[in-house]
Amino acid sequence: MPKDLSHYRRVYQKAVLDEKSVPDNPLELFRDWFFEAEKNEDCIEVNAMSLATNGLDGFPRIRVVLLKKFTWEGFIFYTNYKSEKGQAIAQNPKISLAFFWPKMERQIIIKGKAEKLANNLSDGYFEQRPRGSQIGAWASPQSEIIPDKMFLEDRFKQFEQQFENQEIPRPPHWGGYLVKPVEMEFWQGRPNRLHDRIRYTLQADFDWKKERLGS
Repeated sequence: MPKDLSHYRRVYQKAVLDEKSVPDNPLELFRDWFFEAEKNEDCIEVNAMSLATNGLDGFPRIRVVLLKKFTWEGFIFYTNYKSEKGQAIAQNPKISLAFFWPKMERQIIIKGKAEKLANNLSDGYFEQRPRGSQIGAWASPQSEIIPDKMFLEDRFKQFEQQFENQEIPRPPHWGGYLVKPVEMEFWQGRPNRLHDRIRYTLQADFDWKKERLGS
């Protein structure tokens, strides 16, 4: 079932990215771009980001997760530590993140190192989750092969009964990661495929080196 997509075209022209006017710290620019995307009614789930790890089988693996917090240190998300991505991060904490906001013609690509959050921070976030999501964290053996959908539904009911009328503790295999960036690239779409690309690279003295890349 071949399909030729070579005629797909779009002209990018909504904004300009100039290295002379952007801040010296890329986290400031991330914050500004994120808030702009958040205010744009056409942008849905602006905190959705692609997470790339070095897979256990040697192949790169990518999936979409949700950013739950960003700070001056980096980017925080939560997952099952026993999942494929959790095991991959344990083996090699060097990962990549990518944000794509097509309505704003923008991408951000991040290289960084992931480390587990302190237990009290993961506990605090887990307490805020909807009860159904809390039970789901106990019920689902993420990334493992299961016999059928009913298996998950039955496990959910079992844990629902187990925790009836009581607070649900955070599973020991579930928690957060902080991704500390070492490189961040900001991509702004431009006409004629002459896109603006600004890359920040963290230096040994913890300052950021700023460079323009070809499109």
